[in-house]
Amino acid sequence: MPAMAVAKTFVLYPSLGVGHLIPMVELAKHLLRQGHNVVVVVVDTLDREAVSADAVARLATANPSVAFRLIPAPPSPDSGAHLIKRSLDTLRLANPALHGFLRSLPAVDALLLDMYCVDALDVADELAIPAYFFFPSAAGDLAVYLSLPNYYRRHPGVPSFRDMGETLVHCPGVPPIRAVDMPQTVQDKESDQTKARMYQFSRIPEGRGVLVNSFDWLEPKSLKALEDGVCLPGRPTPRVYCIGPLVNDGGSKSAKEHECLAWLDAQPEKSVVFLSFGSRGAFSEPQLKDIARGLECSGQRFLWIVRSPPEEQSKFREPDLERLLPAGFLERTAGRGMVVKNWAPQAEVVRHMAVGAFVTHCGWNSTLEAIMSGLPMICWPLYAEQALNKVFMVEEMKIAVALEGYEQGMVKAGEVEDKLRMVMETDEGIKLREMLVVAKKMALDAIGKGGSSELAFSDFLEDLQNSSLDNVGYT
Repeated sequence: MPAMAVAKTFVLYPSLGVGHLIPMVELAKHLLRQGHNVVVVVVDTLDREAVSADAVARLATANPSVAFRLIPAPPSPDSGAHLIKRSLDTLRLANPALHGFLRSLPAVDALLLDMYCVDALDVADELAIPAYFFFPSAAGDLAVYLSLPNYYRRHPGVPSFRDMGETLVHCPGVPPIRAVDMPQTVQDKESDQTKARMYQFSRIPEGRGVLVNSFDWLEPKSLKALEDGVCLPGRPTPRVYCIGPLVNDGGSKSAKEHECLAWLDAQPEKSVVFLSFGSRGAFSEPQLKDIARGLECSGQRFLWIVRSPPEEQSKFREPDLERLLPAGFLERTAGRGMVVKNWAPQAEVVRHMAVGAFVTHCGWNSTLEAIMSGLPMICWPLYAEQALNKVFMVEEMKIAVALEGYEQGMVKAGEVEDKLRMVMETDEGIKLREMLVVAKKMALDAIGKGGSSELAFSDFLEDLQNSSLDNVGYT
């Protein structure tokens, strides 16, 4: 058997949030399918934002082939700090536990790190274990993040993004980005959270490489910029391997039992607009009412996932739909719409033949799921890197349209109605659908035999094999 075909042992190390753990599980499943050994190590802390042991147990039950291990760590001593800084502090405090766990294993061929786990590079260095990052977002996001520390160094007098409004920010490999669309965590350059992110971004290049959950056809300009090193002038850029799309293939028992799938079975093909905004997607009562009015006036069939407003989520387990939505809305739309409280099996819904468009927060996993389903998107970014993704999806990839008003925190009913009609009824919607047919084919080709993502994964394994010439592993 060739050396590259020998099974490797990978330790995957996500950061604290569930949203970072789920993509790592998809990577673990991919590695297992390739015949490798995988352990996902999860930091178990009392931090309220962290992944709970219950969440890990649920994921372990849903993915019995994936091995999970919890390691202890105290929460950040600075409990009043922003979430980003608290997370980085906690992960740094977990280094001794990670070190001990890695030493307890018979062998570790590589440590695959979440982008927030930059301080684990020190553990990998101490144990002479090759460390790579797994970046579950767009390659364009990576290009922006790597360029930002240098951006601030080159423009010491530039104001914070929060003070620049519609001013365009130019980063290598991506379209011009309005300052308002830069992530909230870097909006104020003097804040602790921005300084923490600049520290994080500056350490990512210390990894041996970056595995990105994307594919070459989708983001050629960003990948060219990363390959040419223009995002990191003056220092080496780690090799980037596009190995995606890695997405949930659906089919869980709970999904098959969900009532919304039976409802979709009864709807015409490509007739339903699906509205879902991720695990943290919650709106105010006035915004929920405007969404409802837009849906009703659009005349479109819809499946809408509704959560309680943020201020009510600690009080109520389920949203009070009769109070939160316009009077009589549920009755008037009963024949063509379905409102689901809190959760629906998104992976199965976006693949359903009845779904014709997806109103999304532009989380990258959701975006890839839609691409794999050939589903045009309507963008409503809410947090994290989602507004960046919106720019790439609308302006470069041409796979989505954007709702106006999200920047001010309020999308009006008329805007919801107009964009739904545009995608579902007009020539522009037809063009979007045609583009998604191409994108879906290219995504399937990328992960197919001899595809770009399969070849990139082989290149990664070859680089890992070459690393053994430099490192003999820990003792």
